[in-house]
Amino acid sequence: MTYRTIRQRLMLSAGSSVIMGLILAAAASSQASAYEASTSSTATAQYAANTGMPDATPSPSAFQSHFWEALELEPQDAWTTLRKSFQWQDAPLSADAQARVDAWIEHYQSSPENIATITERATPWLAWISQQVSERGLPGEVALIPFVESSFDPAAKSHRGAAGLWQFMPGTGDALGLVRNGNYDGRLDVVTSTDAALDYLEMQADQWYEGDLMLSLAAYNAGAGTVNRAQHQAQDQGLNGGYWDLSLPYETMQYVPKLKAIATIINDPERYGVILPEIHSDPAFAKVQLAHAVSLSEASQLLDVSQTALAELNPGLLNGSIDPRSAQTLLVPEEVDAQVLAQLAQGNSPAFAQNASSETHRVERGDSLSAIAAQYNINQQDLIRWNAIDRPGALQPGQLLTLSER
Repeated sequence: MTYRTIRQRLMLSAGSSVIMGLILAAAASSQASAYEASTSSTATAQYAANTGMPDATPSPSAFQSHFWEALELEPQDAWTTLRKSFQWQDAPLSADAQARVDAWIEHYQSSPENIATITERATPWLAWISQQVSERGLPGEVALIPFVESSFDPAAKSHRGAAGLWQFMPGTGDALGLVRNGNYDGRLDVVTSTDAALDYLEMQADQWYEGDLMLSLAAYNAGAGTVNRAQHQAQDQGLNGGYWDLSLPYETMQYVPKLKAIATIINDPERYGVILPEIHSDPAFAKVQLAHAVSLSEASQLLDVSQTALAELNPGLLNGSIDPRSAQTLLVPEEVDAQVLAQLAQGNSPAFAQNASSETHRVERGDSLSAIAAQYNINQQDLIRWNAIDRPGALQPGQLLTLSER
């Protein structure tokens, strides 16, 4: 039974308790009302008999009037949860600042299909990212930074070398401890890079800007040095030195307005003619901690999940396998059976052992691609393509190579 299934059953159980409570309360109210009605109706009937007037029509009971109203529950989805965590929507802005936000609202509103595409791409990630943002007490708008940075594409790479949902440059990623090697890029790993991005935003806000997250967002885009200089210049001119006071590079000047604009649209999509995809409030994936190397081909067969789905959830795995020396967490669709996940985590499934021996090769010290290809009578270029190998000469002992296109 999956986490979501358990949660749904608990919600149904809780809902049944609520309904039963309402019924019992309504029954008690109905009994009291019935007694009052009986005494009232006797008096009314007596009055009618004396006056010749018809009996009054009985009014609805409390049960009839309020039962269904009490059952009108607010829909629980990722968008509803996200809207509840927004903190910047009601903050007043100067006319100039609001004009900057409105310009981006108009821009996004002119191409609603682009918003639909990006929000659809966010489907696997939005609920989990929103959860991480909320747990830190950060404004919900922060969960939409990947909309601005990468259009919610975990594999996005810029011409300047930034990569992933949060578009970390190599140097910044290295400084934040995001591992990069021939097998794995932590900037593309959504779980790892999200934690690093939120740490980075909080750290800069506390270190430089007395907790001001908008200034930290500007520094996230342009660097703290650029923002600090602009802030000092603004303060020298008698301004407060907040984000909206600063003269910054064009991209950074548009950064927060873009974020506020998309949050404004998501806060009231019908007003702006935007249809958002349905996204459940629970994360769409489960995390499996591994202490042994596993290829996506092996995991796919054991979990009965397509290899493509696993690859999309784990874009940081560059060669189609996970090596615990670089990464220990594999993301899988949340509906996968818990017992099967346990088998994968322990590596003791007979199917796992069979798959590992027949369809994969575990790299040993001294192995080369040409020798492995010859051992299994396969083409070396096919071996490179099947495993998405960028650097053929950089095989790592323990690395798993798939031996087929499956």
